[in-house]
Amino acid sequence: MKGLVIKNTGSWVTVRLDDGNTVNCKMRGVFRLKGLRCTNPVAVGDIVQVEDKGGDAPVVGAVEPRKNYIIRRASNLSKEFQIIAANLDQAVLVVTLTNPVTSTIFIDRFLATAEAYQVPAVLAFNKVDLLTTDELRQQLEELKALYEGIGYPVITMSAATGDGADSLRELLAGKMSLLSGNSGVGKSSIINLMVPDAHVRVRDVSQAHHKGMHTTTFSELLDLPGGGAIIDTPGVKAFGTIDFERAQVAHYFPEIFNASSECRFNNCTHTHEPGCAVLDAVERGDISSSRYASYMSILEEDPNNKYRKPF
Repeated sequence: MKGLVIKNTGSWVTVRLDDGNTVNCKMRGVFRLKGLRCTNPVAVGDIVQVEDKGGDAPVVGAVEPRKNYIIRRASNLSKEFQIIAANLDQAVLVVTLTNPVTSTIFIDRFLATAEAYQVPAVLAFNKVDLLTTDELRQQLEELKALYEGIGYPVITMSAATGDGADSLRELLAGKMSLLSGNSGVGKSSIINLMVPDAHVRVRDVSQAHHKGMHTTTFSELLDLPGGGAIIDTPGVKAFGTIDFERAQVAHYFPEIFNASSECRFNNCTHTHEPGCAVLDAVERGDISSSRYASYMSILEEDPNNKYRKPF
């Protein structure tokens, strides 16, 4: 039997079979014997083969080839990477400028990973109702202009007031979309707007640390009323990139890659070389200093934190 993985709790995966029925499955032991340093060899969005074991629980026997997926470095040091979701039409990163603050390095690492794994990305700036100062409102406009200028669609919204919800609803319609972001940015509230009968639990941001508290504890696919689906995932504190060859990092920053065609040297790293068009563009302000800082942060990571793509 073939089906779509719609939930992964870590111990079990729930699969929606082609006939519309859902079954809770265990994973065949071979997945954990292949030497793949992965926390979840089966991810939400995967198409899998399910084997009926008679009186025992069904098992996932095989995963169909993925058209794409997004990964991040796992926080569990005994593993290397975590597949966030697979077979996506787009990834929507929810960010906030206050309560909590999403860093531009987090945004850029997510976007670079989406570029690397060929997943179209969208930015949704949530909680715009909390931007009560001119400084915060100006920051929003600057970031919106920055990312739209690079080519990323940007939505501004407030899940609390409903402002901008229709724009997001239109963008999600008919597509398989990952919803990701830091804990506390309002993903659960957004899902409750998009899928009224989801009843996802919402928690307040910690006032002591001004950081989000985890609400979602497992990944789950939720069908949208008008067609399409959202994959809800646990909030993440940091986004560690993985499988980025040093010479390829610039390819995942579109504006840096475009400028690099004018560099004097073909193997320019855009860090110190004479005749570097990227450094010149940063100096002129044509490339954002925050984006360049994010690029450098990936270059400076431990080169041992790499693996060969297993899929």
